[in-house]
Amino acid sequence: MTNKSDDLPVLVIDGADFSDFDGFAHEFSRLLCNYRWRGNLDAFNDLLRGGFGTPENGWVLRWLNSESSRAALGYEATTRRLERLLLTCHPSNRSKIEARISSARRSEGPTLFDEIVEIIRDHGPGGNGSEDGVLLELV
Repeated sequence: MTNKSDDLPVLVIDGADFSDFDGFAHEFSRLLCNYRWRGNLDAFNDLLRGGFGTPENGWVLRWLNSESSRAALGYEATTRRLERLLLTCHPSNRSKIEARISSARRSEGPTLFDEIVEIIRDHGPGGNGSEDGVLLELV
């Protein structure tokens, strides 16, 4: 019996090739055709819907050395990203982001790695965007 993922194209990112969020954005951008993703997570969500050079009708995102990425995109990276967001966010969002910064500084709540994984999984089985057919393999 074959697994559904056996029939899908596989795109690979390697956690050994980056050590921060900007590096992740660059690594993921390699998978896209004529588009450079600059690290906005709302845009990342849109990219996973397709139309930017990713395969139509589903694909596998194989994330090699994902444990390295889990560490690199942990609470310290989460805090840095949120501090950058705080500089440009709408005033109505400031208190929410400040609370998330406080949590991240206490090593509580989701990390940047967790957020990215959640976004990807939302485009796969059981997610709100499951019709996109993106399967995540953390290796």
